[in-house]
Amino acid sequence: MKKLEHDLLTDKYTEVWHGKDFKFNAPHTFSVLTKETFPDEDGVGEHVELLQKVHFQEGPIKEYGVNGVANEDLIAMVISRLEHFNQSEFRCRENSMAITKLEEALLWLRKRTMGREKRGVEGTHTK
Repeated sequence: MKKLEHDLLTDKYTEVWHGKDFKFNAPHTFSVLTKETFPDEDGVGEHVELLQKVHFQEGPIKEYGVNGVANEDLIAMVISRLEHFNQSEFRCRENSMAITKLEEALLWLRKRTMGREKRGVEGTHTK
């Protein structure tokens, strides 16, 4: 596994890791770990625990069947969470902006799928 690094990602409470060896041009398995530090007899100890594992679709559906989560599924989950926060006392502009941008991401992914459907290659390993 390899730690996911990004300028905007913090590892203050959790770390995200992904597989190093993968097919189909991108990692398919991600693990989210929590790390807790605590004092121990040697100074500071650390406890690491797997919070969740996410396995994305591996290969085209028509060739490999449905075997994992789609990018769109995960984006839709985050949109739902933020919409629910925005129906509570935690409503904020930042949540609203994030929802808008995530919906925009879904639109672009849908446009890509529509183009692949139009070309008759959706769900296959063909460009």
